[in-house]
Amino acid sequence: MTRVFFFLLGFGLMVIGCTYWVIYLNLLTIGYTINEYFSFALSNMECIFALVGFIMMTLAIFWKGDHSLDLHL
Repeated sequence: MTRVFFFLLGFGLMVIGCTYWVIYLNLLTIGYTINEYFSFALSNMECIFALVGFIMMTLAIFWKGDHSLDLHL
């Protein structure tokens, strides 16, 4: 059950982070370069949520947990 919780929490963080990455793409239309865009986006915590969420989802999927609580079909 905790793996499902961390997967869903990671998914939510990743959605928030990727949404801000797309929103900040508008900076390219007003003259920012790609390097300025990435340095600006990586300096905001909202965009870091995408990386944290991806790591949480990956760990929730591939981490070997206690097998006594796993559901086997």
